[in-house]
Amino acid sequence: MGVPTIGCDCAVCNSTDPHDRRTRPSIAVQYNRKTVLIDTTPDFREQAIREKIHTVDAVLYTHAHADHVLGLDDIRPVSFRHESKVPLYASAETGRMVQQIFKYIFDATYKYGSLARVSMNELDESVELFGARFDVVKVIHGETEIDGFRFGSAAYLTDFSVIPGESMQKLQGLDILFLDALRHRPHPTHSSVENSLKIVEQLKPKRTFFTHISHDLAHEKTNAELPPHVRLAHDGLRLEFEI
Repeated sequence: MGVPTIGCDCAVCNSTDPHDRRTRPSIAVQYNRKTVLIDTTPDFREQAIREKIHTVDAVLYTHAHADHVLGLDDIRPVSFRHESKVPLYASAETGRMVQQIFKYIFDATYKYGSLARVSMNELDESVELFGARFDVVKVIHGETEIDGFRFGSAAYLTDFSVIPGESMQKLQGLDILFLDALRHRPHPTHSSVENSLKIVEQLKPKRTFFTHISHDLAHEKTNAELPPHVRLAHDGLRLEFEI
């Protein structure tokens, strides 16, 4: 729901620490003069302006929940800069839901204004984009299977409660690992801080960043309690790695 959360008067929502102001989770992977997004959150416009993202060359979707897709329409100004449509990649079910939510974008008969110039493509086990391979890493989000991604020495897994054993095998030898860690208390569809720390112990990435963080976790206090190679992600975080 973002932090501060609407209508909440808790300590984190009232915090003056800029790290406690959290837009919905997404990343931009930039390499070979290209930008690949993972998810388009409802805050994409704010994020893109803040990070000076002037072009988007492809979008990968983890799943079709509102906090991960509702910024798609804000792709419009950057999509106009391309001669061809910006490719979107998603599982069959996620792609179907995105096209249903944004029916007008994909409706060839729509004639009431400019549309984002995008095309939906079904994602299977991996996709090659601009010289880099993005491998799908399946995770369980409550009772639903959704997609995480590994790209080079980094992996991005948001919105999961369980990582299947087969997917754990795809996450060996990482430099950077992003993991869902909603809060300390268990949640039926998300990983907790404690559960994600157990995953870190198993996989032993060099650096781990917890994401999809609720207003239950204060940035400075939580970081002080975490191992030095594990941090809370924050808006505007920039990292370098081999892709």
